[in-house]
Amino acid sequence: MKLLSRKSITAATAVAVLGGLSIAAVPSQAASPAHDRAVVHSSTAAPTLTARQLAKLPLTSRHLTKQEKANLAIVLRDYYVAEGNHIDVPTFTKSFTKDGVFNDMVPGVAYKGKALGSVLPYMKGLFSNVHRELKRITVNGNVVSIELSIQGTFDGQLQTPTGDVIKGKGQKVDAPTADFWYLKNGKVKMFNCFVGYSKMYHDMGVDFDWASAVNKH
Repeated sequence: MKLLSRKSITAATAVAVLGGLSIAAVPSQAASPAHDRAVVHSSTAAPTLTARQLAKLPLTSRHLTKQEKANLAIVLRDYYVAEGNHIDVPTFTKSFTKDGVFNDMVPGVAYKGKALGSVLPYMKGLFSNVHRELKRITVNGNVVSIELSIQGTFDGQLQTPTGDVIKGKGQKVDAPTADFWYLKNGKVKMFNCFVGYSKMYHDMGVDFDWASAVNKH
């Protein structure tokens, strides 16, 4: 079964950065104004981060070089354009190098070239309000590592290996995830995503049939 990893915001638990993107934060922090987020998610210019935006991020180290800040801005823009309420496939795909790859590591599925364009629509087809809450961000040169949760409401349809379709009934999904972004010259060379699928499937009401597995042995 293929399930791609690819992520409403309350001010009491999060702060909006790049618009709808939620960053774990203290209750007193509020949403970034439109003029701040506009410079980041623009697909016609290199994304940037203001000092105020950087201050709100859950960074493990705030001593970032200019290059590290630029790499982080690119990654955060990709998260922004993957949000359910404003999916932007062209911006996401253009952020990758020509040979760039997105690896959904748990099922072992790789997406390259035109296939990259299927990632965001598929997730939105499962969870129309798909959202990613970023909890911890580490930037080390050309590598950006992020602990996050993929959240949303299962209101779409899931195709099963048997050909049947499971229709969502509004179940809330909150799947622990770890993302590793590898950049080169301002582009994403490789994106490795590890999703807690057992938790995601459970939230969706799709539990593993251990009894059937035991009976086969």
